[in-house]
Amino acid sequence: MNNDFIIPISPSSGNTRRAGWRVRKSFLIEKLNNPIGYILLFLVCAGLAAGVGMYGMKFGIIAMVAMVAIPAVYALVVYPMVGISFFLIMAYFLLYILKLGVNFPLGTMMDGMEVLFLLGLLIKQKRERNWKIFKGPISTMILIWLVYNVLEAANPSAESRMAWVYTVRSVAVIMIMYFIFLYNIRTIEFVRFLFKLWLVLALIAALYAYKQQYIGFTSFEDAYLHSDPNVAELLFIGGVWRKFSIFSDPVVFAYTMAVSSLLCIGILSGPVTNRNKWILRGLIYMYLSAMLFSGTRGAYVLVPAGLVMYAILKFNKRILTIGIIGAVFFVILVFIPTSNNTLYRFQSAFKPSNDASFNLRKNNQKRIQPYIQSHPMGGGLGATGVWGQRFAPYSYLAHFPPDSGYVRVAVENGWIGLLLLCTLIFVALKTGIENYYLIKDPELKSYTLAMILVIFAFHIGNYPQEALVQYPSNVNFYLVIALIGVLMRLENQKNIPANGVK
Repeated sequence: MNNDFIIPISPSSGNTRRAGWRVRKSFLIEKLNNPIGYILLFLVCAGLAAGVGMYGMKFGIIAMVAMVAIPAVYALVVYPMVGISFFLIMAYFLLYILKLGVNFPLGTMMDGMEVLFLLGLLIKQKRERNWKIFKGPISTMILIWLVYNVLEAANPSAESRMAWVYTVRSVAVIMIMYFIFLYNIRTIEFVRFLFKLWLVLALIAALYAYKQQYIGFTSFEDAYLHSDPNVAELLFIGGVWRKFSIFSDPVVFAYTMAVSSLLCIGILSGPVTNRNKWILRGLIYMYLSAMLFSGTRGAYVLVPAGLVMYAILKFNKRILTIGIIGAVFFVILVFIPTSNNTLYRFQSAFKPSNDASFNLRKNNQKRIQPYIQSHPMGGGLGATGVWGQRFAPYSYLAHFPPDSGYVRVAVENGWIGLLLLCTLIFVALKTGIENYYLIKDPELKSYTLAMILVIFAFHIGNYPQEALVQYPSNVNFYLVIALIGVLMRLENQKNIPANGVK
């Protein structure tokens, strides 16, 4: 049992210690049910009444927010399970809350939470001084990639430093969460809880997409869809609106459904009860069927690609037989004639040469190659897309549509940045595969397999779309990479005898 969080409540010698004992006795044992508590509560109430009387309701609202915020900040720093869970929930609902019209800097709040997590980590490390927990090839690559993105602020080819400021938050600052996850996730119970939370949040997103498909959009969603002609151009295809659920766009929604399905598939490979097997199969059906509502062709490739990786890692006669049957069914599904718009869009994902959109992207990538080759550090973070158009609308890259996570990195971070990102993903996959074969515990082994499938899916999906920059995909990506190391650490801890001697 860890005694780090046990608070001593017995009196000690010395005047200072006796005073401390009286304070702890008043707050912890008697719960302020004493004269000191009565006086304290009277002073607080009198202060609130005076503040409202002098400054109005604004003071009362600020006081109420403070009473909630202070315990929340304390919980984020001291209780990582609470903080990480809240952070993951906010990563899913952040864009939905913003679409509701809530005028609050939620993005800044997420950044603030990351800073608080880091503060809590440093405070605990001051006591533990256990930096070995961060050692490993993945941590090294994360640090290199983080430092490189920070150095992009000094990129001589960058047209705007403000674009870097706005972009580095979702590209580099979020990497801090890798170290937060790696340090704070220390038990198999916490891992199980995080998987359950992930699957529940994904189920909520799938059900909401069903609501959009069969009931319709809410008034604020309808207002968003008609607020800009560019939105309608992207989301209204073939006479049908693409569904985005609680996320920013259909791509994030579809990718979340695909990787959540692969998470279920990986878990199913381990020791799972019959009841939970049926639950996981039901979730896979819900996720994949909801994914089709998004109309995101790039996501349709992810699950088949993940299943190929699954078959390679778990190769045996049974898997080979199932794989052949599945491949035959898949080929029929791709080439069967159909008038169904959703099925046709699914089929077009596997016939890119016949797709005008794919050919346009290929031509754009060919056109930008000379720029990438001549700019080893790229044009700077935020040079393309919204921030490029806002802060450097006159620049060559501002109106270039990358339409790909890897192309964006190559354009903004240069071929050096592209090499570093690909190396990071390669190291994560290599480490995960090595750990998968080293781990003997069936449950930990299945979880490791699930992490490999999710990382591989993000890797494949980052070419046709931008898979790693939006909430919650960016959070999930660094969570699964961190879990690669966490699961191996849990395996090693199981193999250490009680006396610590092998």
